[in-house]
Amino acid sequence: MIQLNIQQKYYRKLITLCTVIFIFFLTACKPAPSNFQSRIVVSTPSDTSTFNYPLNQSAYSVFSYIYEGLIIENGITGELEPALAESWEVSDDGQKVVITLQEDLKWSDGEPLTADDVVFSYNEIYLNDKIPSSSKDILRIGKSGALPTVKKIDNLRIEFSTPESFAPFVRYAGGLYILPAHVLKDSVRTTNSEGELNFLTKWGTDTPVAEIVGNGMYRVKSYAPNQRIILEKNPFYWRKDDEGNNLPFIENIVWQVIENTDNQLLNFRSGELDTIQVTAEMYPLLKREEKRGKYTIYNGGPTSTSSFICFNLNQAKNSQGKPLVDPIKSRWFNNKAFRQAIAYGINREAMTNNIYRGLGAPQYSPIPVTSPFYLSPEEGLKVYNYDPEKSQELLLGAGFKYNQNGDLLDSEDQKVEFTLLTSAGRKVREQIATQINQDLGKLGMKVNMQFLSFNTYVQKLTLSKDWEAYLGGFTGGSIEPHGGYNIWAVDGRLHTFNQGPEAGGEKIEGWKVNDWEQEIDDLYVQASQVLDDEKRKEFYGQAQQVIAEELPFIYMINPLEFDAIRDRIKGINYSELGGGFWNLYELKISE
Repeated sequence: MIQLNIQQKYYRKLITLCTVIFIFFLTACKPAPSNFQSRIVVSTPSDTSTFNYPLNQSAYSVFSYIYEGLIIENGITGELEPALAESWEVSDDGQKVVITLQEDLKWSDGEPLTADDVVFSYNEIYLNDKIPSSSKDILRIGKSGALPTVKKIDNLRIEFSTPESFAPFVRYAGGLYILPAHVLKDSVRTTNSEGELNFLTKWGTDTPVAEIVGNGMYRVKSYAPNQRIILEKNPFYWRKDDEGNNLPFIENIVWQVIENTDNQLLNFRSGELDTIQVTAEMYPLLKREEKRGKYTIYNGGPTSTSSFICFNLNQAKNSQGKPLVDPIKSRWFNNKAFRQAIAYGINREAMTNNIYRGLGAPQYSPIPVTSPFYLSPEEGLKVYNYDPEKSQELLLGAGFKYNQNGDLLDSEDQKVEFTLLTSAGRKVREQIATQINQDLGKLGMKVNMQFLSFNTYVQKLTLSKDWEAYLGGFTGGSIEPHGGYNIWAVDGRLHTFNQGPEAGGEKIEGWKVNDWEQEIDDLYVQASQVLDDEKRKEFYGQAQQVIAEELPFIYMINPLEFDAIRDRIKGINYSELGGGFWNLYELKISE
């Protein structure tokens, strides 16, 4: 599942994808030195927005520490391996999977974890139409959007079945986090005075941490809002080493909220943090200090994340009958020639060289270049090399014109001006925004930048739907493209460029789906229904061609990903797929 920075790299997500390191000047928020024998300090640019996993839409959370699914992906090979499950069997037609749990599993409060919890997690939460979860999007099967059937066989065995073939069935049937029925079932089965499930307000950030129950390596020990979350080893975690000792070896994780990229380098160099995602700007200095600083910089290759500009194509009205987007601007945004002109008008090569120090390449597809389903330009993917003359040609052909001052006007003499939202505090993101502003200014457009705190930014995009454009990205990309179906399904929860009505959300009227949106949805569905990878690649290739032509997202740069990790953390088995912490459970600290 992809998230607004959702989001698939399992334990890499624990630290690598969710670790862009920042620091407050306030003493109360300063990270404690990380020289404790059994503790590592990581950081996040934003506080968690909820402790309720199915409702989460942010990339920045501690769920990967406190929960596990039935099956995980090996960080080296990408192969599926048992987690809470001991084994699984797939029927010959691929439409039935029987998963057997390990024996004596327990929750972090010591209560037994059984097949009842698995059935509850799927049937009453993930597949519940009254709960707006992105997980449901990736579990839909075929054009009918049917959902799998989940039933208990006995206390250790669960049967998942589908009405038709579904290629990533095992990966997604087994990959979602299992949730505690004994804690959550009452909130799912009862409603408030307005008829909404109590679950929708369960486990907010005001919840006493002792009430938050998980099944992962760690449990929440303490939470200081907007400062830090301290995690402690879960004494009931199922993994043990060869000698029978409980894992993980590392006793505590300090998840520090640090919101200033100008200080992330300072804090890592001073030893207050144990890992840092190394930006291109930091790389030369940190590489020189690698030996003295007692850390290693690992090259993860091209990142699996995406970055892009997105225009709001939603033509609906809110419950008061007001258009979500100014109709004048909506006409611009919904004009393909306008979007293509923007794509040709952004100098990605200069962005790569000046912002990323040459450590990256222009990006044109939502599927990572490391995925076997990626369509390269040589195979037919449309690209948008910097060509301002082509931009102007497209704009003039679409009825736009210039006044004597060089301002771009539409056919009704309205100046082309819009607001571009992005999250504050990330220096690279701010530099990209600055260049976009300059490049589009050369085309006669006025771009008003608005920088918001991360959680405010996410809420603006997902709840209000009345924004004009945003600069953002998605994390969680993996070798399996269907994890992004929650973006490309027309009713997907992360279909941000044209977000439809949502359960529990504000009512909207007049929502329209473009033919090409439906085509992308259909191609993703078709790709999920064939078991032959070559045929699947054909479908995903067609989807990538439609995306590159229509440009619901105008992609920016695919940088190389570097991580610096303290040498005192032993057992690092770094890979491009899993990063440095995919095997966190077996890492040790040695001074």
